[in-house]
Amino acid sequence: MKFASNMTEVRYINPYTDFGFKKLFGTELNKGLLISFLNALLEKEEGTITDLHYLNSERLGDLHDQRKMVFDVYCELEDGEKIIVEMQKSEQQFFKERSIYYATTPIRDQAPVGPWDFHLKNVYTIGILNFSFPDNEYPADSFRHEIKLLDVADKHVFYDKLTFIYLEMPKFSKSVNELETMLDKWMFALQNLARLLERPAALQERVFTQLFEQAEIMQYTPQERSRYEESLKDYRDLINVVDTAILRKGEEVARKMIADGLPLSSIIKYTELSEEAVNKVKEQLQEKA
Repeated sequence: MKFASNMTEVRYINPYTDFGFKKLFGTELNKGLLISFLNALLEKEEGTITDLHYLNSERLGDLHDQRKMVFDVYCELEDGEKIIVEMQKSEQQFFKERSIYYATTPIRDQAPVGPWDFHLKNVYTIGILNFSFPDNEYPADSFRHEIKLLDVADKHVFYDKLTFIYLEMPKFSKSVNELETMLDKWMFALQNLARLLERPAALQERVFTQLFEQAEIMQYTPQERSRYEESLKDYRDLINVVDTAILRKGEEVARKMIADGLPLSSIIKYTELSEEAVNKVKEQLQEKA
């Protein structure tokens, strides 16, 4: 298996970009990719998903001053169940609240005009996260999280038709030789697609043939390549902003720890800065002294 060593070798689109994600999972041509991914992720007791149709991903508020919502992918299954799929490229302060807010749309969409008994179909909100939840909320080896409404006292599921599923992508660490389930394979594909130069032998299912064919940049029209490059630039700019903010926060904490005389090993551990970065902070403090 070969990986690209520089940007000039890149063969496949980055699915973390808006263009890349919607190209692969938000188009009628490629809905088979979305169906395969959802079957691997949801493991529905009612049976596998065989078809779906896309719904309008942009929703205006009911009133002129209400905020509109724009989903990455919004679709409905054959039995009326609704699914939102979001690629979350960076950590947000109120990400959980945003998920709850977005889930109100597929719930309200089920309300017909006229008399109604409030019977609802399942609603799923799926978040593919290019970050990990803060404060060690989940174990380091746990990347898939399924959340429902629970009774606080005895932990039984109070309502099982509203489901939030989050995938912490940075926590998925399996190599290509360790892939076992279809979810493993989809996680690996999403995580590594933009770095691969060829399709790994472990991804031999027909759906991955389609994935790699549709992800190959050279087969796009000039207009599509231009749109992808613009989307890739936006993604890189966002990541640079986030990385800079994290670095500055780490440096701020390092200054306080250095002032308190804490050992280098502890500073590196708790700030997640490199030894070189910590020494640079030390030099800056010495220059100001």
